[in-house]
Amino acid sequence: MEDVLASRMSIENSNRMESSQRTIKLKLIIAYHGGHYQGWQTQKIGTGVQSLVESCLKRFFPDAGPLCGSSRTDTGVHALGMAAHVEIPATSFHMEPRKMRLAMNAHLPDDIRVITVTRVPLRFHARFDAKGKQYQYVIWNHPSMNPLLQGLGWHVPVALDLKAMQKASAHFLGKRDFRSVASNRNYAYESTVRTLTRCDVRKKGAEYTVIIEGDGFLYKMCRGIVGTLVAVGKGKWTPDDIPPLLSEKNREVTGMNAPACGLTLHKVFY
Repeated sequence: MEDVLASRMSIENSNRMESSQRTIKLKLIIAYHGGHYQGWQTQKIGTGVQSLVESCLKRFFPDAGPLCGSSRTDTGVHALGMAAHVEIPATSFHMEPRKMRLAMNAHLPDDIRVITVTRVPLRFHARFDAKGKQYQYVIWNHPSMNPLLQGLGWHVPVALDLKAMQKASAHFLGKRDFRSVASNRNYAYESTVRTLTRCDVRKKGAEYTVIIEGDGFLYKMCRGIVGTLVAVGKGKWTPDDIPPLLSEKNREVTGMNAPACGLTLHKVFY
């Protein structure tokens, strides 16, 4: 009998130890206006959105782990659906996800907001589990800029050919080498091949929206695509010029990088 009781106590103590060591993982969807930040990632010089959200988390959960984002965004680029995860010891997690969202938003700058907080399995990883992303780019095509889009769109005063841009956009679809529309980084890419599943150009009044979805993106690739589409819209190239430009695998042959202010990370797909 004593052996049975001792065995039960050992199991209970073991369960308590495991429980005290357990962590929970939370997935956060974060929106921000990128105009005042040097992108998402924590920076040595300047301020990244990640560092501000991490500091806010530490305010409520001092022993929280690092915040891991699904992707990087460049300086000046915005987000409506940046996904990130964080691990917090179970014994320290003392508020409901809904209240956590409210508490964090009360202490974050007005241009950063936590949209949702949900609990996810420990195996979830915001970056490595992502199946794809959607970016949207806004262009205001009118002689006068819309003041309500200042900092949120690219002002192109010269008339654009919508049909030509739409035909050109189809040439970016599929699995291909996108070196011609990606900027160089300070390290070599393992591969410059990516797969785009969507590249649409839509127009409503003077506002153009370019919607791009894919399994991954190279540095400034979306902005290179948009800059090239605008060059087609201005008549510099025809839609049929796009395949040979891509085949050259040379950034110097395609259009300029569209300004960062028009680009927004809308969704991350899992």
